[in-house]
Amino acid sequence: MIAETLIISLGVFVVAFLFAPLGMGGGMLFVPLLHYGLGWEINGALFAVSLSLTAVVSWGSGLAHRNEKHYDDLALKIGMKGAIPGALLGVGIVVLIGEKMDLVFKVLSLGMISWAIYKTAGKMKKDSENQQPSTAKSNDEIQPMSVQIGAGIAGVLSSVLAIGAGIIYVPVLRTFAHLEPRKAIGTSLHFMMIVVPVAIFAHLITLPSEMYSKLGEELLLILIFMALTFLGARNGAQYGIKYLSEHQLMKIFLLVIIVVGLKYVTDLGGF
Repeated sequence: MIAETLIISLGVFVVAFLFAPLGMGGGMLFVPLLHYGLGWEINGALFAVSLSLTAVVSWGSGLAHRNEKHYDDLALKIGMKGAIPGALLGVGIVVLIGEKMDLVFKVLSLGMISWAIYKTAGKMKKDSENQQPSTAKSNDEIQPMSVQIGAGIAGVLSSVLAIGAGIIYVPVLRTFAHLEPRKAIGTSLHFMMIVVPVAIFAHLITLPSEMYSKLGEELLLILIFMALTFLGARNGAQYGIKYLSEHQLMKIFLLVIIVVGLKYVTDLGGF
């Protein structure tokens, strides 16, 4: 058990390091790590832990992006009107679904990943055909309703899937707010810095007492995971900002979500 815990701890650090530069929180892998690696059930308690780690990633990486001015305030303000209500709605959905959460989680994850792959690949192809570096367009070209709806869906999925939902925020910001890749990534992290704590709080107040007992038993381990997550996110964000171009970031983003998508396909297929 000690060896498994050490491996999972290393995995938590690596996930935070890899996802932080991409505008993602890592929840897509935190949940499988804790579920398959440590045998934790997929329920509200696991979601609260995954979201806590995701929050640490978003703050560790988000502050680094903020220092470099890689975010867009207007898109953030517009999208937040949908994201926060969406996160609260998502918690209600988790409570209603109850024991069927495992299957619903995997099906929704696969659908979300498929959409993100389609939108990201399409945007990259369009940028390549234009043979021009991607640049941010003026603020008056933002499509407010589309950004709000997209952010609202991301908020719901953040609570339902225990993720930061950067996999949705980034394509939405690229497509409907016309942000360059690095600004879309930074703005995605800023969404998570606010929305994820809201989702955590909402999950915690709906947990039954036995799940609080589980969290209490694992508190020290959770705190260790959070510390490793912060170190991984901070270093990953600084590395991405310094060494990775915007095109490289999008290629890595696409590769990561394809790999995760294949994992859920095989899982649902019983392989």
